[in-house]
Amino acid sequence: MPASSAEPATARIAVDLLGGDHAPAVVVDGALRAFQDDPSLHLLLVGTHEAADAVLAAVSPAERNRVGMLPMPAVEIHPDDSARAALRAVADGLADAVMSAGNTAAVVISAARALGRWPAVRRPALTAVLPTAAGRLVLLDVGSAVDPDEGTLAMHARLGAAYASVVHRVAEPRVGLLTIGTERGKGDRLRRALPPLLAAADLPGGARYVGLVEGNDVVTGNAADVVVTDGFTGNVLLKGLETAYARLGPPGGNAAVPPRAALLLGVAGTVVVCHGSASETDLAAGIALAAELHRRGAVDAIAELIPHNEVSHE
Repeated sequence: MPASSAEPATARIAVDLLGGDHAPAVVVDGALRAFQDDPSLHLLLVGTHEAADAVLAAVSPAERNRVGMLPMPAVEIHPDDSARAALRAVADGLADAVMSAGNTAAVVISAARALGRWPAVRRPALTAVLPTAAGRLVLLDVGSAVDPDEGTLAMHARLGAAYASVVHRVAEPRVGLLTIGTERGKGDRLRRALPPLLAAADLPGGARYVGLVEGNDVVTGNAADVVVTDGFTGNVLLKGLETAYARLGPPGGNAAVPPRAALLLGVAGTVVVCHGSASETDLAAGIALAAELHRRGAVDAIAELIPHNEVSHE
């Protein structure tokens, strides 16, 4: 029987204790905060005994049934190994989702190998949600495919549209292409080649391509619900906006705080990637996001909207 809104379903999140600039201490603190905030959350701690013991020491005996360990030998371990082990735990059915603040490239590659990519997706996309003056906006890619071709970004437009439709329940999402001006022909070779492809693309959720957008449109949110760009530009934009919003506040009085976490779309599992410099609060939010997406069956619902007969030709 499905859980009621007052009784959320159990979510088992594999937490990479060794990923991040300040791991394991900040990851331990973030995991404990998420654990305390969500009585239905179960943690699978992936890392050294010492790191896992720091979590267990702070958990009451009555709640230790909600914490499991996947220990790794401290003498041999490399930081990327814990992310690989966490992803393998999902593939093996030991966890429902993963949260890691480890090396982005290593997490993306390991996720594709452990979980497999969707048939139509060659380059998975890191997908972030930003507050805007108008509400919120889906931005992708923010760090996975830094040198994509036209086919990859056309697929990312589909992924972003599906995300907005499923997770945010946006009717007919507006999809824009980020570039340096809205006049026809603006941008580099990749950006100049994409508009005809996006205009002709069959976007899920009744989405439609609305044309070129600029950085200011990402702040206002008036022009598009989904903004597509390459992982290099998206990562630069994301980090700049996150720092600005942290210091000055979100745009237009929006109370939402941009999470320093992104969902990896295009792999057969729920994988949330946080910044390496993420704080305890950020990591707790990343774990909570992974749990929410799992409970809603979001990744599977998005996958159903993506055609399986088109492949990026990069």
